[in-house]
Amino acid sequence: MPSDAQAPVKLSLPLEFQQDIFKELREDDELVILARGLGILRIVTNLLHSYDAAGNNLIILVGADERENVWIGEALAEHAAVSQAAKARGLSLVNTDLMSVGTREKMYAQGGIFSITSRILIVDLLSGLLNPETVTGVVVLHAEKVVATSLEAFILRIYRQKNKAGFLKAFSDSPEPFTTGFAPLANMMKNLFLSKPALYPRYHVAVANSLEGRKKAEVIELEVPMTEAMRDIQNAVLECVEASISELRKSNTGIEMEDWTLESALHRNFDTIIRRQLDPVWHRTTFKTRQVVRDLTLLRTILHALLTYDAVDFNRYLDTVLAASQPPPGSTKQNQSPWLFLDAADTIFTIAKQRVYKGKVSNADLVRSSNDAVVDSLEPVLEEQPKWTQLAEILQEIEQDAYLNPTPQDSSNGAILIMCGDQSTCRQIREYLQIMYVVPQSEQDDEETAKEPSAKFLMRRKLRNYLTWKRDFTNFSAALFSENQKAINTSTENKVGSGRTSKPPPNKRRRMRGGGVGTATTRTEIGAVRTAGDRDAHIASLMAELQPSELEAMQKGEVGFDPLENMEDYYELFNINDLIVVHPYDGDLDEHVLEETKPRYVIMYEPDSAFIRRIEVYRSSHTDRTVKVFFMYYGGSVEEQRYLSGVRREKDCFTRLIKERGNMAMTINPNANLAPEESFLRTINTRIAGGGRLAATTQPPRVIVDVREFRSSLPSLLHGKSIVVVPCMLTVGDYVVTPEICVERKSVRDLIGSFSNGRLFNQVESMMEHYKSPMLLIEFDAGKSFTLEPFSDLSAPSGLSNAPDLQSKLVMLTLAFPRLKIIWSSSPYQTSEIFLELKKQAEEPNPLRAVQLGLDPSMAGDSMRSFSQVTQDMLRALPGVTESILTTLTLEVGSMIELANMEEKEVCALIGTDVGRRVYRFFNRSVYEDFTMPVL
Repeated sequence: MPSDAQAPVKLSLPLEFQQDIFKELREDDELVILARGLGILRIVTNLLHSYDAAGNNLIILVGADERENVWIGEALAEHAAVSQAAKARGLSLVNTDLMSVGTREKMYAQGGIFSITSRILIVDLLSGLLNPETVTGVVVLHAEKVVATSLEAFILRIYRQKNKAGFLKAFSDSPEPFTTGFAPLANMMKNLFLSKPALYPRYHVAVANSLEGRKKAEVIELEVPMTEAMRDIQNAVLECVEASISELRKSNTGIEMEDWTLESALHRNFDTIIRRQLDPVWHRTTFKTRQVVRDLTLLRTILHALLTYDAVDFNRYLDTVLAASQPPPGSTKQNQSPWLFLDAADTIFTIAKQRVYKGKVSNADLVRSSNDAVVDSLEPVLEEQPKWTQLAEILQEIEQDAYLNPTPQDSSNGAILIMCGDQSTCRQIREYLQIMYVVPQSEQDDEETAKEPSAKFLMRRKLRNYLTWKRDFTNFSAALFSENQKAINTSTENKVGSGRTSKPPPNKRRRMRGGGVGTATTRTEIGAVRTAGDRDAHIASLMAELQPSELEAMQKGEVGFDPLENMEDYYELFNINDLIVVHPYDGDLDEHVLEETKPRYVIMYEPDSAFIRRIEVYRSSHTDRTVKVFFMYYGGSVEEQRYLSGVRREKDCFTRLIKERGNMAMTINPNANLAPEESFLRTINTRIAGGGRLAATTQPPRVIVDVREFRSSLPSLLHGKSIVVVPCMLTVGDYVVTPEICVERKSVRDLIGSFSNGRLFNQVESMMEHYKSPMLLIEFDAGKSFTLEPFSDLSAPSGLSNAPDLQSKLVMLTLAFPRLKIIWSSSPYQTSEIFLELKKQAEEPNPLRAVQLGLDPSMAGDSMRSFSQVTQDMLRALPGVTESILTTLTLEVGSMIELANMEEKEVCALIGTDVGRRVYRFFNRSVYEDFTMPVL
């Protein structure tokens, strides 16, 4: 194995706790669990660089995603340039199947640091392309994902079986997955083949001293009050959430409901928790329960939209929610969600509309063919987001501070960094900042108004776009309803047979009432009558008020002439001190944003505990830079509760982990759970020459697996059963268990898709041709109910289900292929047991032959199986042909052309006089006898 000697390396770990973690990792193998935001990738890159600078090492990085690979690659290149390590080679990526086997083998032989996708790495380890004994060590990221059935656990098992001297380091910054289940930390340590966990929460002594002992960042906490309308909507949504949770509790007794609370509903993974608990009994749950589970996701989305969307976009989103909850046009079955019938639901929709405008938008007016659809007496309200005003005040304060202190006394820039929750919020803020000093035409004469930032122009433009969208959306709904009504009326007329012209079509009636040519007046819902001319005048005046300003018109206009002369007079690079950078939270990559922008001011538009710690790490790492942070949040909102609950939950998780670590049993040999090196004694034949002796073999059991199957957990479980897994590129089947048994594995979703595109019939036909015992394995998930019912569409208005259709297709499949066996497995664990039973008293499959099957036509089975299924189906369609006659024809006749050209005597001699004459007449019948020429 290559040397693990360490060359002198200059580390970029300025904080004490980071240096302590690095020293511990260099001395021993351990699992490091850090709190979010403490710079886990910085520690990983320094650790990798220490081995890279030493040279002659082969390091495998497992679990890194694409963005982390870029981060680590750039950091290793910077370390190599600073330390001037001649032997450092940086990070190499192996993340595509297009890279040839020979290329990967040469790369492994040369050594270095490789970030490899799990599927490629497991195939290379099993195939011998990468010898585990030559690996210096393995570094695992996102250790919380290494469960017993994962590919990462499979990789570590093979690595530790053949390499007990190499190092193994694992990292995670998500403590929550380590606290669920029975002895979760001990089980995760077993999957990782580690015995020492290292826990570093925010309140760790070394972490607290590192972040609080130096100069802190100046943090200004700003509690933004919500408007009265926002508060009322939030309370109404929470009331609906609480009612939905109560309904779930009443309908599902006997299930652990400790986390089914209103506080837990604020977390992002609340839906996942409920669904995971209901999955084992999902087929026994009622339709109402399933609907409530979906409603909880929707209600939590509404809560998030209330605080992030503006008033117009939020009202538009609620319009789509209400339209989606309505029964399909023409349907008489009511499947509306229970929360929609609560008084709180009416409060949500009513107040959301009142935040945008006052008045009534009539569907009849919106369906009209006019370009702009606005109702009578529409009064815009256009409530602005409270955070917008607060953001404008912060920017004014920063501008004053920059004016009073034009040159900072440190190395930081004058840039302003605004951090948001997602990209949509970033777009919203950019749009507001660009036009917050643009005022509508009606207010341009007011000098005081023009000096104050406002979102009136932005909100009026959004209202105009909303009214256009509302018109198009209503037109679409009306057209859909009209088409369904026509179909219903046509069906009714066909059944009754009369009354075809007794009633006009619904859409025709609607046109006459809403905007018919001969209609001079329209009656509003309150009983007043307004002439069409007055309404059109009101619409025209309102739309003129909502028209975009000249600035917006110029932005939308085309550039007619641009000579591109004297460009240096008009174009120049932005000064970093004049930039306002709006960026979404992006995990550990936020460290890059801070390092590149070096902001003097940071505005946290939405709270995020991990980013606060990154600011602390950044400020403590750069004592020569000044950072002023503005922390914004809605007071008394679910945003504040979610933030506080997340911090408290992380603290509780670390407390549980510390307690479990104190009670963990000491593992003397972490490799004790590996397969022992002993002979495999298996009975392969129970009778030899009548003597009744038992023959045994030391050869371990073997299963040939298609390389595409390593996305599933079954190969890992087979390897855990002491079965040798041989990866090959198979063209026939997914698993070759014995020389005669070939298995095609399908999950229920794959089964439905394969039936839809017809691929399953081709796969089964190929197995029938080359194997004596072809099998179709239908595998269900381990944590879900063992039934086809969860995949049926129970919410369909007609009440029809896809499950009977799927079962009928399975029946047709078995009728078409009588020798096909179907295996039902409730989980991958049971599948591994089934494979062990199938391999008893059977020979081992040959990998070379399994690969060649399907590629070499001469290696097909007997003559009967050498015919394709299509040819046999054509023969079955001939008059009088039975299965015995079909066998005779396939064995005696070379092709369909030969059969069609045979004489009558030859056919009768082959399959009998009666059937032979019928087959002969079928092929020799004139097609012109029954064909009548049309009369012109």
